[in-house]
Amino acid sequence: MLFTSYGFVGFVAILLFLYYVVPKRFQWQLLLVFSYLFYFLADPKYVCYIAATTISVYWLGCKMDVLHEKQSIYLKEHRETLNKEEKKRYKSSIKQTQWKILLLGLLINLGILVIVKYTNFAIANINSVLGWFGSERKLDFWNIVLPMGISFYTFQAVGYLIDVYRGTCRAEKNLFRFALFVSFFPQLVQGPISRFHDLSRTLYAEHRFDSRTVCYGLQRILWGFFKKLVIADRILIGVNAIIKTPEVYSGAYVFVGMMFYALELYADFTGGIDIAIGVAEAMGIQVTENFNRPYFSRSIKEYWRRWHITMGTWFTDYIFYPISVCRPMLKLSKFSRKHFGEAIGKRIPVYLSSFAVWLATGIWHGASWNFVVWGLGNWAVIMISQELEPLYQRFHGRFHLENSRGFQLFQVLRTILLMSCLRTFDCYRNVPLTFRMFGTLFTNWNWHILWDGSLLDIGLKVADYVILAAGMCILILVSLVQRKGTVRDQIAGHSYPVRFAIWYGMFLAVLLVGIYGIGYDASQFIYNQF
Repeated sequence: MLFTSYGFVGFVAILLFLYYVVPKRFQWQLLLVFSYLFYFLADPKYVCYIAATTISVYWLGCKMDVLHEKQSIYLKEHRETLNKEEKKRYKSSIKQTQWKILLLGLLINLGILVIVKYTNFAIANINSVLGWFGSERKLDFWNIVLPMGISFYTFQAVGYLIDVYRGTCRAEKNLFRFALFVSFFPQLVQGPISRFHDLSRTLYAEHRFDSRTVCYGLQRILWGFFKKLVIADRILIGVNAIIKTPEVYSGAYVFVGMMFYALELYADFTGGIDIAIGVAEAMGIQVTENFNRPYFSRSIKEYWRRWHITMGTWFTDYIFYPISVCRPMLKLSKFSRKHFGEAIGKRIPVYLSSFAVWLATGIWHGASWNFVVWGLGNWAVIMISQELEPLYQRFHGRFHLENSRGFQLFQVLRTILLMSCLRTFDCYRNVPLTFRMFGTLFTNWNWHILWDGSLLDIGLKVADYVILAAGMCILILVSLVQRKGTVRDQIAGHSYPVRFAIWYGMFLAVLLVGIYGIGYDASQFIYNQF
């Protein structure tokens, strides 16, 4: 059930009505029923996967929590008889048992994710290697169902299990409450990836009907529909025309495709997140923000602190930090400092941990070498930029440009261009083709297409470009206004006629100039595939 479908609109409308009609103590139970119904309607087979993750993580989390309680009781009862060394040994034995439980949970749930998402990718690579050695034998591909949102709910559940292991949150003792945390349908499709201690504060609370809360949620949903239907799905027509026929569209068309895709991805992904957050907000549930004006970033590193924030913090907390401070890494760092100098020794943990993060990020995005190269490309740019930092500082110390508006604009445009270049790996079907098409930017000098009317041959008419230009202006204006606080709060401060004109105007824009498929079934959100 796509977010931009008649079915989803009706689904949410029925849920909101029932949510505020049923006794408040049953609100979270109703939400659990609707979350599983949402998943069941997508495909009944999906339910088995999410149920397996829920039950295994719940049971293992409770096991670890029992050990936490056992340790606390034991140390309290024996605080007078145990010396410091005995307490340390006891804590270590408990931690080792918890580590075994955590490892089992990781193997089960990440194992499921790897099998369903990457088995055929592995088989394709094995077949390629066999072909290189002259073998005619080919392994058969598996007919595996890829459950909707498996990467998102798996990471959310695994993050919870790690937090219980670390003691940063207590295990949820109610299986059904935990099942709601894993399956909460607005964020099931494309995030955000929530932490249990954040989402649980409002997910299980009793919520009274509040017109302002509901209106704010509906406004956020409408804004998401505007981004998706008016902007993303419209420019997608041009993007598809360019990237799906590379033999026709090369040179400057690749540049146009890069820029179009940057706008499409932003409007598509943030539009879906707006809808997810808006649905939750209409029920009084607070979901973590996932974007913070990323296209205003002045470096790739800053960009990734603003884009898909919950994914970035997940990889940082659960991959980067554990790897950078693990015992083998500390030994390697010490060895490097001794034999290669302080400068190299202190970089080793950062570079290797960052490499692991970006390799995992690329693989998480898709079972394709394109995504692996894309992830490592981001890593290379960030590491090179970090190494050049002293040079930047000397440059700014001499020319004092860092605070000028012109240089800041240059940095923003540079970041957008770099990210767009890296994202060509998202677009074309394989790595060699991506490099070949990117190379035509410099070999096929056809930049005249930007002004001679050729761009009207990629499925977009003059009216479409006018609408897209207006949509971009609105996106930029909203981002600028957000510097002073939430846009909805600022709009709410105006008189009723102004508020009505803004929101009704946006509703008409979605209704009249949105791109629709058959039965109001617009294009699938890009991040649905994860």
